[in-house]
Amino acid sequence: MAEPRRLDPTILREYDIRGVVGKSLTTRDAEAIGHAFGLQVTRQPTNFGRPRVCVGYDGRLSSPDMEQGLVTGLSAAGVDALRVGLGPTPMLYFAVHEFKADGGIMVTGSHNPPDYNGFKFMLGINPFFGEQIQELGALAAAPPEFSGELGQADRRTVFEAYVARLAATYEAPNGLRVAWDAGNGATGDALVALAARLPGEHILLNETIDGTFPVHHPDPTQPENLEQVIEAVATRKCDAGIAFDGDGDRIGVIDSTGQILWGDQLMAIFAAELLARQPGATIIADVKASKTLFDEIAKLGGTPLMWRTGHSLIKQKMAETGAPLAGEMSGHIFFADRYYGFDDALYAAVRLLDIVARSPDSLADMRSRLPATVNTPELRFDCADQRKFDVIDEVRERLAQDGANVNDIDGVRVTTADGWWLLRASNTQPVLVARCESDDTAGLDQLKNALVDQLTQSGVEPPDF
Repeated sequence: MAEPRRLDPTILREYDIRGVVGKSLTTRDAEAIGHAFGLQVTRQPTNFGRPRVCVGYDGRLSSPDMEQGLVTGLSAAGVDALRVGLGPTPMLYFAVHEFKADGGIMVTGSHNPPDYNGFKFMLGINPFFGEQIQELGALAAAPPEFSGELGQADRRTVFEAYVARLAATYEAPNGLRVAWDAGNGATGDALVALAARLPGEHILLNETIDGTFPVHHPDPTQPENLEQVIEAVATRKCDAGIAFDGDGDRIGVIDSTGQILWGDQLMAIFAAELLARQPGATIIADVKASKTLFDEIAKLGGTPLMWRTGHSLIKQKMAETGAPLAGEMSGHIFFADRYYGFDDALYAAVRLLDIVARSPDSLADMRSRLPATVNTPELRFDCADQRKFDVIDEVRERLAQDGANVNDIDGVRVTTADGWWLLRASNTQPVLVARCESDDTAGLDQLKNALVDQLTQSGVEPPDF
């Protein structure tokens, strides 16, 4: 029987559980988390004699032990564990759908440093986040509720079915020359198998799964982590370069000229292809996305919807609205069109390459046709957890008094004659997040000044632009 265990409150994030291994997160914690989640699962109806939860893990050195702890905890709650093994987070999501399981847990530290690890969850096929994670923490610390039959553990293979599903998405008669960088993350084995099934020429970088990430950090939102794949695209004269984060739910893309396509630019390309088949469809992007994306969706005959940042929040909104496509600046791309509605970077990569291969235009041509803007990168700067949301409230109140044009669905996104600026509180870290975008540098300077003024009024040190 799993023992009650008070979890470090810092690991209970908005969308997942994440901590430093051996400090804020241990294998005993993993067992308590598995038990608590198992209790939550048992409260839901099941199609089986005992509830079933799929469990997978990434390539971090601590992940196998964490996975074993989860399985032990699930068993103590009377839940069967379907152990799908090593692979990317989307493979775990796929397994939940494939086996019609009652839930899923992925052991992953995502794009965090090697000494981190954590867990992402599904309850049925739905996201599991927010208050549900807080409830999990409370259950872990409470006296055990279950004293019945133990659950069983069973190894299930889903790898081949997952790769086959990805490969079947590519329908173009011709192939491309592509450089791929798995970043030694959890996509490695699946990428090797997938590339072997796709037409064209494929150059694989850092495809060996290694939880120490010996070459570079697996975060494709940071340009320095894309230098190797950019060089490969140039030297091998590739049509595109593709990079992944540590657990394979976020994508980075390079065109043949070495230019990075950010999440909103990718969304514009995906939206054009989708709206040609589904006129009027709702397409969701987060508040950090460019105004040009929302304008482009409307111009193409779609219904743009701006929503809060966070993969669980986006998935929930997709289900509510029936949107076939959604995306975030961070590289999470969600397809419910011909897929399951979860964020899968390998799937998004195949969809993108299929679009490019069937088009007379190159990926670089597609990018160059998008409206040009000048903007800051995503700016993240320290602000204590107990202060960050208060800062947003203060800024929102001052803007309201000034009669500003504000979208406050997630922080404040302020539109002016110069463009727009955003300030929001991170749901997962003690930081504020900002971004500014304009048509020209003079306008961008005005937006930066407005942002700095608001931060200064709230006693926050502005970011270094």
